[in-house]
Amino acid sequence: MLKAAIVGIGTWGQNLVRSVAGSERIRFVAGATGTPARAQEFCKQNRIALMSFEEALDSDIAAVVLATPHSQHCRQIVAAARAGKHVFVEKPLGLNFRECGQAVTACAEAGVTLAVGYNWRFQPALQEMKRMLGDGRLGKLLHMEGNFCGPSAYRFSREHWRHDAGHEAPAGGMTGRGVHVVDAMLYLAGPIDAVSAQSLRLAQDFGMDDTTSMLFRFRGGASGYLGTVVATAETWRLQVFGSKGWAEVGDVEHLTKWDLRFCPVNLSKKEKPQTLAFPPVSTERAELEHFAEAALARRALAVPGGDEVHNVAVLEAIVASSNKRAWVTVQ
Repeated sequence: MLKAAIVGIGTWGQNLVRSVAGSERIRFVAGATGTPARAQEFCKQNRIALMSFEEALDSDIAAVVLATPHSQHCRQIVAAARAGKHVFVEKPLGLNFRECGQAVTACAEAGVTLAVGYNWRFQPALQEMKRMLGDGRLGKLLHMEGNFCGPSAYRFSREHWRHDAGHEAPAGGMTGRGVHVVDAMLYLAGPIDAVSAQSLRLAQDFGMDDTTSMLFRFRGGASGYLGTVVATAETWRLQVFGSKGWAEVGDVEHLTKWDLRFCPVNLSKKEKPQTLAFPPVSTERAELEHFAEAALARRALAVPGGDEVHNVAVLEAIVASSNKRAWVTVQ
């Protein structure tokens, strides 16, 4: 059993706590938040001892789970590593490629496990899509396209940190939504070499951009594009095109049950896609229990040069491309 502290006890932090209720692998016994009065009742109900982040690092807990603003991640990861605590951090790992590299290195040098909350990788449908690319059912990977949209821009007040476009939400919905799709693309296709992006604020007169779109060139030769609109209705989709057919996932709900649609190439007629169904899964519980197992075994997850850091490099390139209005090479 991994005893952990939840750091950041807002809506998502509370969701993470609830997701592992009754787990035999991880248990939240402590918590830290910038607004303790709001979290007091929740912590009482879940037998979580409220304390400061620094007190949590000085306690006998083995791990911290960070559900804090993006710009705080790297500093908190380094502090936790120096205290000998394993770290699970919500995505993105951070907003600065150099700082993220330093944070991952700090964990590696301290011998603690670091994991980043890219829960899509725990969806059976996405895992099946990867197998289809690996065993040749889709043929050679040619192109990927995705979107992850919803009314996020309307959910937060003007003063909320998620509307801080300069420090917390560059490229609009990329930090909250789009990085999930990028991670899925990295999982399926490997590194991205270059990006071209545009990011606009069209729906409101304040806050984050709400309409962001990107083109990608993958190191393996495939192309891709991604859109994230955070001032519209909920939808998401990821489609992979291969030389022998295509596979697609997507709907409104993205945390529990995914189906996979697959259509092979048929030169004699146009076929309707086959649908493969998978059982529902709590991706939050799966990712946290996976982290706990790795931490207890002192097995590395996020490592220097890995996808988690590369994802931040892609995000930086998207922001730079949007500002320059030109293709940008990913670090």
